[in-house]
Amino acid sequence: MNLLIFEYVSGGGYANTKLPSSILSEGYAMLQSLIADYKAAGHEVTTFLDSRLRVFNPPNEADKIIWISSPNEVQVQLRELSSLVDAVYAIAPESNQILQKLLETIVDSDGTSLNCKVDAINQVSNKMTNYERLKKLGLKVPQTVLLNINEKPENIRHLTKQLDYPLVFKPIDGVSCGGLSIIRDETDIKKAIKKVAQESTSQQFIAQNLIKGKAASACVFSTGEKALAVTLNQQFVTLATPDEESSYYGGAVPFCHVLEKKAVKTAEKAVETISGLKGYVGVDLILTDEEPIVMEINPRLTSSYIGLRKVVKFNPAQAIVDAVIKRKLPKNVQKRGHAVFSKVKVPSYPKSIAKTYKLKNVVSPPFPIETYKSAYALVATSSNSSRGAQSAFYRTKRRLLALYGGE
Repeated sequence: MNLLIFEYVSGGGYANTKLPSSILSEGYAMLQSLIADYKAAGHEVTTFLDSRLRVFNPPNEADKIIWISSPNEVQVQLRELSSLVDAVYAIAPESNQILQKLLETIVDSDGTSLNCKVDAINQVSNKMTNYERLKKLGLKVPQTVLLNINEKPENIRHLTKQLDYPLVFKPIDGVSCGGLSIIRDETDIKKAIKKVAQESTSQQFIAQNLIKGKAASACVFSTGEKALAVTLNQQFVTLATPDEESSYYGGAVPFCHVLEKKAVKTAEKAVETISGLKGYVGVDLILTDEEPIVMEINPRLTSSYIGLRKVVKFNPAQAIVDAVIKRKLPKNVQKRGHAVFSKVKVPSYPKSIAKTYKLKNVVSPPFPIETYKSAYALVATSSNSSRGAQSAFYRTKRRLLALYGGE
């Protein structure tokens, strides 16, 4: 098949604006991984890349790269190419309707999308309605209160009195840890609201109790009706107060946990609740001492794919095509070994970047965009054991930092 595969951040969605290195490293790593798997499956691939990356001659296995200089070019090229290729896969956030608008362009241009359907994405991207639906189906979700961004802090204190501190404030349509804050007491409320407003254009946001447990996710493949969770993954997450940034920086696959079987079944049920969630879907959970709690349904490729592809004995990119086009899920899923993937912060020195391309486990190089004092690479390693994967990660990290003077 002739495929168009692109990722929003690295593919021109941020053209003419600052290109944050942290999210660029995640986006480019997902793009690189997906393209490599589609090439291994015998497909021809075209992709988009932000023109600011051209000077670095980045490693990329795509047969054709279209360089994007403005956000409008993404839509223009998408309209022109969607009907000329066999299928299109977009990696983009659903916040502020970014993913949905891209998919509408593909469909309006008579293209075939490998993504979830827009209606399904809209249903899960609204966290409040998603929680209410999952709760009715008997799945465990966090106690959640819907709030308005323009509400006075004293009114918010009253509306959240049914919840106990610490609280979590986050955008109703946010992705990853964007706009998320831990609220230790009432003095954090005003700053947390401002933080949410900077991340989302919605007038609504949500408050929840902070749930104690292990942060996890599941990689799920779906035909749009039937779902199969193939791995449970550990998430590396830091949750911060409004004065600092909450962040997701990687994970480990698979996650061996006493609740593993129950967690993957919960993830499958969550995805199957909505017709139209198809291809690849990520489900975020918190594993408490008693049960898995569903936190998010991500109707798109997630960073856990970077680790997933290293431990399963099938081609996960081809599995997306098979699930969407043929409505077939992987059979007799087998896994091998363990994988660790994480961002690594390095000094932003352009003279060293080409050398990072030779490091086997660097999935995304630390692009020194603009005047940032530092940049992020994304490193992914694997081994027969969890400890072996971690050791390989730290060896690669040391080699990477050594190229930048050992800092």
